[in-house]
Amino acid sequence: MSNCGYIPGMKKLSSPAVILVSLLGLALFATACGDGDGSDGSITLYSGRNEELIQPLVDDFIDSTGINVDVRYGDSAELALLIQTEGDNTPADLFISQSPGALGLLAGEGRLATLGNDLTSLVDEGFAAGDGTWVGLTGRVRVIVYNSDLVDEADLPSSVLDLVEPEYAGRVGVAPANGSFQDFVTAMRNELGDDATRDWLVGMAQNNSPNYPKNSPIVEAVGRGEIPMGLVNHYYNLRAVEADPSVASENHFLPVDDIGSLVIVTAGAVLSTSESSESAESLLRFLLSDHAQTTFAEQTQEYPLVAGIAPPANLPSLDGYAAQTIDYDLLGDGLLGTINLIRESGIEQ
Repeated sequence: MSNCGYIPGMKKLSSPAVILVSLLGLALFATACGDGDGSDGSITLYSGRNEELIQPLVDDFIDSTGINVDVRYGDSAELALLIQTEGDNTPADLFISQSPGALGLLAGEGRLATLGNDLTSLVDEGFAAGDGTWVGLTGRVRVIVYNSDLVDEADLPSSVLDLVEPEYAGRVGVAPANGSFQDFVTAMRNELGDDATRDWLVGMAQNNSPNYPKNSPIVEAVGRGEIPMGLVNHYYNLRAVEADPSVASENHFLPVDDIGSLVIVTAGAVLSTSESSESAESLLRFLLSDHAQTTFAEQTQEYPLVAGIAPPANLPSLDGYAAQTIDYDLLGDGLLGTINLIRESGIEQ
């Protein structure tokens, strides 16, 4: 199997200058690796999911189909920008994004192919793009993780909007640069409008909400008692408790009608420029197989999106959340605006 296109360390890009240089370097690297047109019986996958999770399933797919897969791993938003930069010359046949915002951005530019109904119908209607440009692979629910030694369950908020109140000042960890947080904010914009979302972000900034680079450090900080609570995706704490059952962190699921309980999907799409779209679709179909969906549920403790596959134990059913999921097609349209709104609010420290 070839790993042409895998660039170690790409996930931690931060400054615009570093991102620009890295994107240019990756474009040159793609040229050196070949045009990715599938003429050699292979497809190229850009994956915003990490190698530890995706590569074993990719290897299973290669073994079962004989189709070779070249994988490039990186941050979902940065990979979407890379695809923009490469344009019609992108070697990518398939893009898996950690969150739907990056896919929505590309769909809005006509860079995603329309998937067959036989593929998108494998998941509930709310977990595939209305125009068929992407399909959900797994789901995560936004929760408040809290330290049960520091916070009484009765004192937990009933809405994420309550976190701007004075009693939560300095007590709620956030990850403003994280894709899931950005999708959550975009969802809030769609649900409540820009003014209300700006007010919430400014309120969190004025509350001096501690900043972290991503979800897992928030869960670790809560478990150590450094902060009482934080905003994360549900599975991070499940994994922390699995690793150390004595840890004091627990998930608080907000009411299903609260924007703080947003269901965010990891999703996949075929690029409209792909010359190996059938092979690319076959990989998506494999990732929606019972084998792959069970692997996702057991390994990352995310929600499988295919009916009949059991979710991780002790999680509320997604059935109650289905009606509350927003139209993810809107997320991409507001992604860049959301990033600017977050930066202007002062919540990033």
